[in-house]
Amino acid sequence: MTTATAPAKPVTKRNNGNNGKHVDFFRIVDQQFQIAADHMKLDPEIQLMLRFPYRELVVQIPVRMDDGRLEMFHGYRVHHNAVRGPYKGGLRFHHEVDLNEVRSLAALMTWKTAIVDVPFGGAKGGVTCDPRSLSRRELQSLSRGFMRKIDMALGVYRDIPAPDVGTNGQVMAWMMDEYGKKHGYTPAIVTGKPVNLGGSLGREEATGRGVMVITREACKSYGVELNGARVAVQGFGNVGSWASRLIAQEGAKIVAVSDVNGGISCEAGLDMTKLGEHVASTGTVMDFAGSTKITNDELLSLNVDVLIPAALGGAITKDNVGDIKAKLIVEAANSPVTPAADEALRSRDVIVVPDILANGGGVTVSYFEWVQNLQQFNWTHQRVNEELEAKMVTAFGSVHERSVTGKTSLRIASYVEALDKVAKATELRV
Repeated sequence: MTTATAPAKPVTKRNNGNNGKHVDFFRIVDQQFQIAADHMKLDPEIQLMLRFPYRELVVQIPVRMDDGRLEMFHGYRVHHNAVRGPYKGGLRFHHEVDLNEVRSLAALMTWKTAIVDVPFGGAKGGVTCDPRSLSRRELQSLSRGFMRKIDMALGVYRDIPAPDVGTNGQVMAWMMDEYGKKHGYTPAIVTGKPVNLGGSLGREEATGRGVMVITREACKSYGVELNGARVAVQGFGNVGSWASRLIAQEGAKIVAVSDVNGGISCEAGLDMTKLGEHVASTGTVMDFAGSTKITNDELLSLNVDVLIPAALGGAITKDNVGDIKAKLIVEAANSPVTPAADEALRSRDVIVVPDILANGGGVTVSYFEWVQNLQQFNWTHQRVNEELEAKMVTAFGSVHERSVTGKTSLRIASYVEALDKVAKATELRV
């Protein structure tokens, strides 16, 4: 006889270990939206149309586990805005995913696609689960089941998902295949696929490469010499590991990195090639030869030139912002700096490059992949990187110019840049 596990009650806020205090991500994104809208004196009716999601889909996905249990998982897909193009946004598999977080990330995608100027709107999705605890069969069953529950809201000109935290090219391959069972061969229905299933060269490293380009441009603009700069990266997943490797190739010293197990540091700079080999064989950065163990909190407080939070949101708060010593912070993760911490950093003249600008490389190359799928024509790796470089450099230049002329922070300038584009598209439609 099998047993069934009832779905856990969804939560609305995340506890990131910040002294037991919760971080309300939707409130953070909404607050940043309002600051920018007030700054640019955006019409109140346009604000009303842009503030809230267009559609929210909540589903339950039953999965027969390897031990015979039937477990029910919560899944979400939020469509925020599509005035500039079809909905676009990743699918996150994480044990703390909830509707509140997905709402905030969907809004961020609307602004992010506008900043890098690709013809997409904003969406996000996720499933509340711990993918590391699932077998391959269980993960495949969950991925395919989720696609079956949300496929009516998807389409190559409606909504195109991509991988995010806890998902990867394999998950996208399963979801593309599941969608194809009902709708026929449709490679453009998801991006971030394996290359031999229609994925794009350069997609795996795209977000990290975009972070590198933005970090380089920010260093040029704010008088930080990247060659020889001391850099710390919190989070060594896909984004953090690629960003670390590529920034090191620019001459910087990566003096500390971390993952969910903790962090490591090395004053002389970590050998990124050897560290990559170590992580591939052990699954963690810990116990890397020649390094010293540190905590994730200690990494944030290191005396470095550039700090790159590339893990989950809510890493830098009013409780630990006083420990930050970096001159430049580049938000590779989504919402890693809370508004209170952001204000404190700004008062100390610490430059913060916001997430909607810094981590736009992933959706940019997702756009390139979508274009290649629709045209059935593959680009070279070199072309992908060159096109990505051009998009990110242009995006940073536009935001930086707004920041200088408007005498405001890069965050406000980024939101104003995005809101201006989305508002104009909205006005043309109504």
